[in-house]
Amino acid sequence: MEITAAQVKELRERTGSGLMECKKALVETQGDVDAAIDLMRKQGLVKAGKKAGRTAADGCIVMQVAADGGQGTMIEVNSETDFVAKGDDFNAFASQTLKRAVEARVEDVEQLLALPAATGAEATIDTARKELIAKIGENVNLRRMVRYQAQGGIVGGYMHGIRIGVLVELQGGDTVLAKDIAMHIAASRPVAVSEQDVPADVIAKEREIFSAQAAESGKPAEIVAKMVEGRIKKFLAEVTLLGQPFVKDPETTVGKLLEKAKARVVRFQRFEVGEGIEKAATDFAAEVMAQVRGG
Repeated sequence: MEITAAQVKELRERTGSGLMECKKALVETQGDVDAAIDLMRKQGLVKAGKKAGRTAADGCIVMQVAADGGQGTMIEVNSETDFVAKGDDFNAFASQTLKRAVEARVEDVEQLLALPAATGAEATIDTARKELIAKIGENVNLRRMVRYQAQGGIVGGYMHGIRIGVLVELQGGDTVLAKDIAMHIAASRPVAVSEQDVPADVIAKEREIFSAQAAESGKPAEIVAKMVEGRIKKFLAEVTLLGQPFVKDPETTVGKLLEKAKARVVRFQRFEVGEGIEKAATDFAAEVMAQVRGG
């Protein structure tokens, strides 16, 4: 059976796949475009499975915060390269995933992946993810998400480009203050709200390091002890939200700013694309050849 240019064009427009891949699928399905789409989807999911183990440390953060501060949702969607992260297909998937997460009010990635990709659809977000992998030739992951529902307070958020996002929940204050605090967290990277929230093992490790450094000074033990306590106090001020100088007014701390507004930070979450993912070094030329060969 002869495959026409119009059939190939229709299949390319509907799948976004390459010319030869479309023609091959049409030959196998004897020119049936719908059957060719089904075939390509099945083949694509197999290819996606082969790519699932590859490191995806690039991507974007997507976020939606309700105008009234009632709730906020933030998701990290990963790709292998910055090039793909800037592409229309990847960003459309990320946006649709966020939309569905907000609509369904899911709390974690496992629930999110199991959602229908669109309202009333049979295919899930995970199926859409695998189809995207097959189309763009890179691994795509939904790495993590967080959803805050305000409990009598305010949820605020801040996005720094597409790579850093922060959600924060306040008791007291308003949406402007919540956004300012989120912006500060994005810039200053606190590890906890207050000194009481810093894990004991983190403080113990710092104390051990400071003690070893101070002991080398040769000063009396009581002086060394005071030096260590002074450094611990400084360390806690640097890593806790309340102790940090406010980025928009370094003359005051975040703690004093909140006290003046009669507000309290209940919790916060800061996402940065790829943080904590060890990205393997690759031979770029070999990687390109693998892509060309369908690897």
